[in-house]
Amino acid sequence: MDAVNVKDLTFSYDGEKETIQNISFSIPKGSYTTIIGQNGSGKSTIAKLLIGLLEAKSGTISIFDQPLTESTVYDIRSHIGIVFQNPDNQFIGSTVADDIAFGLENHCVPQEQMQEIIEASAAKVGMSDYLDTEPTKLSGGQKQRVAIAGILAIEPEIIIFDESTSMLDPQGKKSINEQIKRLHEEKNVTIISITHDMEEVAQSENVIVLKDGHVEMTGKPMEVFSQEQRLKEMKLDIPFALKFSNALKQEGILKEGICTLEGVVDKLCQLKQTN
Repeated sequence: MDAVNVKDLTFSYDGEKETIQNISFSIPKGSYTTIIGQNGSGKSTIAKLLIGLLEAKSGTISIFDQPLTESTVYDIRSHIGIVFQNPDNQFIGSTVADDIAFGLENHCVPQEQMQEIIEASAAKVGMSDYLDTEPTKLSGGQKQRVAIAGILAIEPEIIIFDESTSMLDPQGKKSINEQIKRLHEEKNVTIISITHDMEEVAQSENVIVLKDGHVEMTGKPMEVFSQEQRLKEMKLDIPFALKFSNALKQEGILKEGICTLEGVVDKLCQLKQTN
């Protein structure tokens, strides 16, 4: 079963220019899919359409075979959690614990069960020591981990990350990407990540490339990365480790395979020793 099925979807903000142009794609249940594209390609619009914050001009969206309509939108949202780009816009509670509890209250979880769920969710993202902390005192990466904890507490079957690492420093970005990967591997949650981070794209299972509101490419990460020239034309890049591997192959230093980031460091050390 597909977790998400989009068919012939079109959307316009102003009724004239179409931001999304007759696109179709499916996302398998339990998969990890990244959606990439330059600014203005329609990535975040897709996220808002999937959770019913925007209404399509035409076409259909189905979540677990249930069509998204005005009458089903609230039921469908119970299956989906979303982490937005700016963590400061996500906080409702005065403390980390209050913020995690907010989603539980909306899902009518009994009060006596909340504390255990809050503590377990915070522990999964390494925020147990911050339950009584005010959100304003947290770093960007910590805020995003709290947002993820709030999603984990309500246990959705689909989690959408809408450019959730774009405002973070490299360390915070790495931490969130590791958390996303862990979520997928341990919980078998369907992950949809809208991102500019090609290192994250490399760790996903499927990639959807958007350009000017339509689907330009789909495939496994390496299938997409093999189209390097097309990606460059769309102002997109490939991971640094893949660039480095390609350069080593051109020099005859690497015969086959692809370096990881750790492998890049090892190769540089080897090259330095031989020189």
